[in-house]
Amino acid sequence: MQYVDVKIHDNVATLLMDRPANRNALNPQLLADLSTAFSDVHQEKRVQAVVLTGGGDHFCSGLDLKTLGEISDLPDSESLPEWFSAWRQLTELLEQMLRFPKPVVAAVDGAAVGSGLALALACDLVMSSKRASYTAVAVRRGLVGGATAALLSFRLGAAVAARMVLTGEPIDADDAYRIGLCGKPVESQQIWVAATDLAKQCTDAPREAVQASKRFLNESVGEALLSQLSAGAADSATACTTESAGEGIRSFLERREPRWP
Repeated sequence: MQYVDVKIHDNVATLLMDRPANRNALNPQLLADLSTAFSDVHQEKRVQAVVLTGGGDHFCSGLDLKTLGEISDLPDSESLPEWFSAWRQLTELLEQMLRFPKPVVAAVDGAAVGSGLALALACDLVMSSKRASYTAVAVRRGLVGGATAALLSFRLGAAVAARMVLTGEPIDADDAYRIGLCGKPVESQQIWVAATDLAKQCTDAPREAVQASKRFLNESVGEALLSQLSAGAADSATACTTESAGEGIRSFLERREPRWP
């Protein structure tokens, strides 16, 4: 795997996203590497829980807009299938994490933005550093973050989802703790230890009970979530074909303010 480093300590596996120069932005290779890593630790019998974290100063900045910019430059007849492919790859990873039988803890240090926030929300539990921030930013780039919206609503309710998705305003670690998104924030240098301790708490109970409880939460309580993720992927892909999306992507890559059509 090119962009994911896997370490196993006792009965907990750590999956480290390793594109720090790009704030661990989710390009096709990183998405594929994460899917492979989850498949590998699924098969590893000694692993009973997983910690997902990011290398460098940030957890994950979302889908790589450089990749989206390359798709945007394609002719319309070629770009639409690529838009659907890009969002489908993200959605398939999120579904894989939700169906993953072992508890997954996100260790968020720095920013979790857009699809990076969705990645954290697809984990069962979130541990946050004091400098973490959480942003559903798609609307400010002329995009639709369907997966992020669905997971925010599932985890935190429609009111929180609406505020974050429609404004694009970030929330800090203290606010995230207050609304129940994460555990009590810790110092950055303690984030991995705190997340690993939380993962180990999940392994104190019988494995069968933990796995059945996770399945009930994500597939029974959240029965509508999986269909919402699929619908969100379609809406997100379709939105990428608009002039606003093209301008939002270009302005980000050119490091300027967008000029909305």
